[in-house]
Amino acid sequence: MAEDISSDPSPAPNPAPLPHKRRVRYSGRNPRRFEDKYKETNPERYAETVAKVMAAGKTPAGMHRPIMVAEILEVLAPQPGAVAVDCTLGYGGHAAQILAKIIPGGRLIGLDADPIELPKTEVRLRQQGYGPEVFEVHRSNFAGLPQILAARQLTGADLILADLGVSSMQLDDPVRGFSLKHEGPLDMRMNPHRGQSAAALLEKIQAGPLEELLTENADEPNAARLAAALAGKRFRRTTELASAIRAALPQPGPEQATLAERRVFQALRIAVNDEFSALDTFLRNLPTCLNPGGRVAILTFHSGEDRRVKKAFAAAQRDGVYAAIAEEVMRPGAEERYANSRSAPAKLRWARKASA
Repeated sequence: MAEDISSDPSPAPNPAPLPHKRRVRYSGRNPRRFEDKYKETNPERYAETVAKVMAAGKTPAGMHRPIMVAEILEVLAPQPGAVAVDCTLGYGGHAAQILAKIIPGGRLIGLDADPIELPKTEVRLRQQGYGPEVFEVHRSNFAGLPQILAARQLTGADLILADLGVSSMQLDDPVRGFSLKHEGPLDMRMNPHRGQSAAALLEKIQAGPLEELLTENADEPNAARLAAALAGKRFRRTTELASAIRAALPQPGPEQATLAERRVFQALRIAVNDEFSALDTFLRNLPTCLNPGGRVAILTFHSGEDRRVKKAFAAAQRDGVYAAIAEEVMRPGAEERYANSRSAPAKLRWARKASA
């Protein structure tokens, strides 16, 4: 009969110890891959590293540095008790500065279409002490502002800010596919759960409409040549598209090739997110969203946006809707451009609604 070992009192042998797994080594002072920049994306723990990156005039990975804060506060003149709207909440840098000025008694409504970054920013500002009685968020782009104000039973806001374009968090994360700086899927959607990606757009579009898109959205001088090379083609990765852009240009220098890549990426991002249509709707509805005497400030980052803002403000002033508008565009100072290179293309325009 076989021996019964089920009750054998001898102890089982100890399992072999698991090998020690070392933490991934921080790859030098300036890691290249976004995934390796764990110190930059953890400012609470690695504040010294983040400070060094910012001191070098760069934006730490996963963060966004608000642009022209002092100028925006000057033109919006936030006061305690004011109702404010940040139409492009982003990382919350501008919102935090405005909130500090409108309490006690004030309220800030933050809008953002990005379902990935919006919850992070809400948590960040809640941790700074801003509860729902003074700060609320809505996942929407700025075209939906009239509906949001109506739902809150507000006739208008005392000050409105819109910081157009794309945030550093979106640019730096290769998974979002906004930038040719890192390889990633060719996506570019602010809300990755809606609409078509940049890859899908290029695969479906014909050369003629693509040429118009590159001209309108980015003032691309080689729009016809690039449209012929890119339209109807299948690109799945950002690097694939960047290589095709360079190959389509007639012996470009490094600087010319990089500028062409940036313009094509910009044009596609604007088209994918229907940014100009949303901006036109926002500008058309903006006067009705402001209280009498209310102020608006808009930051733009390329000529197509700035032209629309400039024309809309001028037309509303001629009609007596705005009592005053920016006579000249405002730009970041030399010190800010040095400290934050991403501020260089920014243009700020403002308007003040008539009191009656």
